[in-house]
Amino acid sequence: MPQNKLHFTISERKLYLRFFDNAFVLLGLFSINYFFNFQYVNFSNPNSLVWVLLLVFYLLLFGEIFEMYNLKVASDKYLTLRGAFITVVFVTLFYVFTPILSPELPENRIQIGYFSITLLTSILINRFIYIQFIFSPRFLKNILIIADTEQVERIISINQNKGTNKIIAYVSNKTLENKNSLVYEAFDTVNLEQTVKDNYINEIIVSSSSLQFITNTLNSQLIALFEKGMMIRSIDSFIEEETNSISESQLKQDFYNYFSFSKSHQNNLYLAFRRGFDLFFSLIGILFFLLLIPFVLIGNIIANRGKLLYFQKRVGKKGTLFNIIKFRTMVFNAEENGAEWSKKGDVRITGFGRILRKTRLDEVPQFLNVLKGEMSLIGPRPERPEFVKMLEKEIPFYAIRHVIKPGLTGWAQVMHPYASTVEDQHKKLMYDLYYIKERNILLDFKIVIKTISTILFFRGT
Repeated sequence: MPQNKLHFTISERKLYLRFFDNAFVLLGLFSINYFFNFQYVNFSNPNSLVWVLLLVFYLLLFGEIFEMYNLKVASDKYLTLRGAFITVVFVTLFYVFTPILSPELPENRIQIGYFSITLLTSILINRFIYIQFIFSPRFLKNILIIADTEQVERIISINQNKGTNKIIAYVSNKTLENKNSLVYEAFDTVNLEQTVKDNYINEIIVSSSSLQFITNTLNSQLIALFEKGMMIRSIDSFIEEETNSISESQLKQDFYNYFSFSKSHQNNLYLAFRRGFDLFFSLIGILFFLLLIPFVLIGNIIANRGKLLYFQKRVGKKGTLFNIIKFRTMVFNAEENGAEWSKKGDVRITGFGRILRKTRLDEVPQFLNVLKGEMSLIGPRPERPEFVKMLEKEIPFYAIRHVIKPGLTGWAQVMHPYASTVEDQHKKLMYDLYYIKERNILLDFKIVIKTISTILFFRGT
C-alpha cells in the first residue's frame, strides 16, 4: 500500500541528527577556512582526513554521552543548547590535546576559540532546523491501534512520553473516555482499508492478547492490507522498540513463546571479551578507589561519623550470595526496624552520603567485587536476599535476572530511577529482561555511555 504521508522513524531521526551535525560542522569549518584566515584545521593539508575522522569520532562520542541524540532532548531548545555547549567544550578539549592525530596547536590561540564557536554555531543551526521542520507533527508516523481499551490506553500513555508517533485511530470493544480527538471504530463494523486511507495511516499496531476480538472478517482485512505493503506489527513489538524494555503482557504462562536468551550467553568470544573488559576496568576502578579513600575518609569523619565501608549480603548469579562492598552513606543503625528500600528523600541518608550517591562514588568499592568475579561491570543490579525472596513471590519470573552476573551498572539502572516499591521493581525487571534478551557488545557500550551521562548529570539517588 503506498504511503500517503511522509514520516521519519526513531532511527531515521537519530541518523539525521548524527549525520547533519557532522555535515554542518565540516561545512562550517570549510567555510571559515575558505573565507577567513583560519589555519587550525586546514583542509588542504595531507593529514586533513585524519583530523576530520578524529573530529567526527569525538562529536559522535560526546554527543552520545551528553544525550544529543536523545529525541526528547533534541526536541527542546533549552536542553539542546545546554547539550550542544557541553558537547563542544569536551570535543574541543579532547581534540586539541589529542597528540599526533589532531592538528598542531596554532600560534594564535584565539583560533581555538573560533574553532569552538564554529562547532557550536553549526550544530545549533542544524538542531533548530530539526526542531522547526523535522520534529514537526507533520512528519510523525500516523498509527492505528487494534486492541482492547486497556491496551489502547497503555500505548497512548507510552506515546505521550516519547512523542515519536501520532495515534490517530483505534479499533476496540468500546470507546475511551476523554479521547474524542481519536477516530474510534468497532471490531465488528470497521472497514480497515477505508479507515487507513481516510486517516493517512502509516502503521497498524495489533494486540496479540485480544485475539477473541479479531474476527475472521477483520483478520482478512488485515491480510489484505499487509499484502498491499501496510506496516503491521504486534503491540509487544511496538512497546519493546519504544521503551527498550519487554512488554508486561509477556509475563504470562506462555512467557517462553516470546522470550529467549541472547545468543551472546553462549558465545565464548563475547564472554571472554566481557571478562577481560571487567578485569581491565576493575583494576582501573580499584586504583581510583585507593586514590579516593583519603577524601572520602575526611568527609566521612566530618559528616558520616562512622565506618567508612559497609558489607551487605546480595544475591548473585544462579542465586549465590556474596558480600557487596560500598562506601557507607547512611546513619549508624539505619535498619534497626528491619530491611527496607532506600527511597527519594530518605532521612537515613547523611548529607555527605547524598553527595556520594548523586555522584555514584559510593559504588566505587564494588570494583573489588568485579575483580573477584562476583559481579560484572554490566548486568542487573544485585538485590538483597530479603527483597529477592519477597519479589519472587510478587513478580513472576523475577528470578530469571539471576541467570547472569549482577552488574555495577546496567540497562535498568540507566533507564529507570531508583526502585523503592514493588511496582518500581516490576518496571526495572522489564528492562533487565530486555538486556538478557538482547545482550551484546553494542548494548553494553550504550550502557557505559548512559552511565557516564547519569554520573555527569548527577542522576544518582
